[in-house]
Amino acid sequence: MALSSMTGFARSHGASGPYAFEWELKSVNAKGFDFRTRLPQGWDDIEATVRRRSAQVLSRGTVYANLTVKRSNAASVVRINEDVLASVLKVAADLSGRIDAVAPSIDGLLSIKGVLEVVEPESDDAEEQAAKAAVAEAFEQALRSLIDMREREGIALGQILSQRMDEIERLASKAEAAPGRRPEAVRARLAEQVAALLETSDRFDQDRLNQEAVLVAARADIREELDRIASHISQTRELIGAGGAIGRRLDFLAQEFNREVNTCCSKSNDLELTNIGLAMKNVVEQFREQVQNLE
Repeated sequence: MALSSMTGFARSHGASGPYAFEWELKSVNAKGFDFRTRLPQGWDDIEATVRRRSAQVLSRGTVYANLTVKRSNAASVVRINEDVLASVLKVAADLSGRIDAVAPSIDGLLSIKGVLEVVEPESDDAEEQAAKAAVAEAFEQALRSLIDMREREGIALGQILSQRMDEIERLASKAEAAPGRRPEAVRARLAEQVAALLETSDRFDQDRLNQEAVLVAARADIREELDRIASHISQTRELIGAGGAIGRRLDFLAQEFNREVNTCCSKSNDLELTNIGLAMKNVVEQFREQVQNLE
């Protein structure tokens, strides 16, 4: 399965009988799946169909689906609401006996809300049902185009994530080979620190200091962290190779990467190792940011 981004855009249009229509789909990042529609009045009954279809093929992202429908060869009819007009005229007649005012004009009466009504022509049920079937088919086309775009972006994201894994692996190998983490280098630094302490005071127990030095050296070892980083790299590459909706799992691995790199930085008592750890932390953050775009 291909990797898929959560962002994409697609359009489709068509016509059926007197109806012309267009779908516009847009998807953006989200923690889960959300489907939001904007449909013309009278077309709400197709929402359940398109929502169900979207949920079948998409697992993450917020999808905005906008449908516009125009009906040709059917002019709207403007008519007077006789009941509203009669009520307005009655009120006007009552007031004319109480106050000195100019009689209402035609344009004044027609401007009153509710007096004029715009009536859409009656639709043919068969034509309307055929149009709704065509609209559903056009939605399928737009959805396919949206998925294609998300998959194209997913391929590019997969390449970027693989590059980040290569960078993390290179930095981990550099940390592995750093002279500062060799046992003799650790002992030498600790010996210098112990010697400095012994010179400043005669109250230190040298044997106790040696024991503490051994403990400090053990705590400073980043062997386990480097092994776990290597394991995370292997898992990440395997997930990218398998494809599919792996965004949540990669986000979890990004957190694990960050935890191990932070531990390496906190344990380090060597400038080169610290710099390697900070560089790795920067790459892990770049990896995490890109993962947020994956389905």
